[in-house]
Amino acid sequence: MVSNQAQSNLLTMRKLSIVAIAMFGFGFALIPFYQKICEVTGVNNVLKADAVGNTQVDTAHLVTIEFDSNISGKLPWSFRPLQSNVRVHPGELTTVMYEIRNTSDRAVTGQAIPSYGPQLAVRYFKKLECFCFTQQTLQPGETRQMPVVFVLDHGLPDEVNTITLSYAFFEIEGTAKKAG
Repeated sequence: MVSNQAQSNLLTMRKLSIVAIAMFGFGFALIPFYQKICEVTGVNNVLKADAVGNTQVDTAHLVTIEFDSNISGKLPWSFRPLQSNVRVHPGELTTVMYEIRNTSDRAVTGQAIPSYGPQLAVRYFKKLECFCFTQQTLQPGETRQMPVVFVLDHGLPDEVNTITLSYAFFEIEGTAKKAG
């Protein structure tokens, strides 16, 4: 005969098992949810092999891409695009460079977050390579040039003639190490 304490323990174990399984399932469900959020907002917008259906250059449509750079208030870096703008055709592979410099006496890690204007441009601006995909760690006084390689999708509406790509760099807390 099983005691009341044993029955209570068995019931608690079953409840905890269900909670653990539900948490595990919730963790897996977050992956596609997170990917959809990134796709909509343009964060980590990595070009997939089938993302651009037509790879020919559309010479009838010329778009000016303006570049902007920002640093969060306490990040001890200077950050700028080496070109203020470029003119590109949809389908044309383009590379632009940004320069970043750690002006402090310690190693600092930061992450860039892109934004687009107008907002609808995020659907048509496909990045193949970008420093925003990973965290960047710069040693004291280090300067680095980093590329952004992109292509505009042919679906970009004809009335969009200017796109602003803006990056904001933020320090990743807890990763800084003292120079020594």
